Amino acid sequence: MKRFCLTLSLRPDPELIAEYIEHHRIGRPEIHKSIRDAGVLDMEIFHLEGSLFMIMDTTNDFTFERKAEMDRLNPAVQAWERLMSSYQNVSPESDPSTRWRQMERIFKLTHTTDQTSLVDRREF
Repeated sequence: MKRFCLTLSLRPDPELIAEYIEHHRIGRPEIHKSIRDAGVLDMEIFHLEGSLFMIMDTTNDFTFERKAEMDRLNPAVQAWERLMSSYQNVSPESDPSTRWRQMERIFKLTHTTDQTSLVDRREF
């Protein structure tokens, strides 16, 4: 399994932010299916003011390129992306597959088996 963390900014308008959140609370089965079909096993989106943070767990063979191609061929996803771009702090003409920006992990707290320490286990 792979894990990705991504971020995106919303337009600084409380009413638009509330609408964006409501769209995600309601959800759309065809969008959920497209996400799962691309190899996403679990996805969560968190919100703070105008910022969004997504955690996405995927299959080992997941790629953003494959998902982007699947999305380009899916009219429901294209309609969803057009709608979402009206809330996101991005150009409506921007490529939907690049709006969410991947974050770099800089720290991971891991509990060791010897119970002696909690350490940063980043691999460089």
